[in-house]
Amino acid sequence: MPLVQVIVLAIVQGITEFLPISSSAHLALTPWLFGWQDQGLEFDIALHVGTLFSVLLYFYKDWLRIIANGFGLALSSVDPTLDRNPKMLWYLVAATIPAGVAGLLFKDKIETTLRSPFVMGSMLVIVGLVMWLAERVAKHERTMDQMSLTDCLTIGGAQALALVPGTSRSGITMTAGLFRNLDRATAARFSFLLSTPVVAAAALKGVLDLRKHGAMDTNLMPVAIGIVVTAITGCFVISMLLKYLRTNSVLPFVFYRIAFGVFVLMKASLGAV
Repeated sequence: MPLVQVIVLAIVQGITEFLPISSSAHLALTPWLFGWQDQGLEFDIALHVGTLFSVLLYFYKDWLRIIANGFGLALSSVDPTLDRNPKMLWYLVAATIPAGVAGLLFKDKIETTLRSPFVMGSMLVIVGLVMWLAERVAKHERTMDQMSLTDCLTIGGAQALALVPGTSRSGITMTAGLFRNLDRATAARFSFLLSTPVVAAAALKGVLDLRKHGAMDTNLMPVAIGIVVTAITGCFVISMLLKYLRTNSVLPFVFYRIAFGVFVLMKASLGAV
């Protein structure tokens, strides 16, 4: 695979995984846009490993505190938004279950039937409209320390829908958080924390499947570059998005989703995708 393709796809993954605009749709359509050959499952899995490194690197302090609080251990530093909610570890565990169950039940449909331009384009538009509604009705007043098990299960249930290409894991979980009246930055922060075990499980399963079928590429250089570039890009995007959402709405992402979704549907209807 050409180096420029490796870098472009890694940057696309790092940006679109964390912005609420669907990484699956963008990764599927980028090779078509540039006239490249499909990058293959192995490289897609490498990019998801890079995504995992992004959330682990950026949120490792949060995870250390969440795990310590969950087991009743004291840390020297203080984070009121997490320390006042010591059950957050178990809330995250419970919220991860719906996506895990949905993945096991609908794995075949997700990898075949649902990976069509019509599905991706439709979900880009539909979730964009739902996100717009959430932005309009949300009170934007609750923070991480005020989250309940009901909040987490609601967002976790929404995460299961992200298995449909074009939905966007961060988009649907942030939207669910807004409907629960979380402030925008908290909805995004919880969304990224919740994505960690799901992305880790998906990446591990992908690697094991490749090894099982003897499909591991002998040329590891593109894979390594893809992982590093995705991880660096992802950390930067997480930081910028959290800062942006402290004072701004999600409407620009709504407009982008709808415009991109319409574009995909038009191209698909003309048989160009």
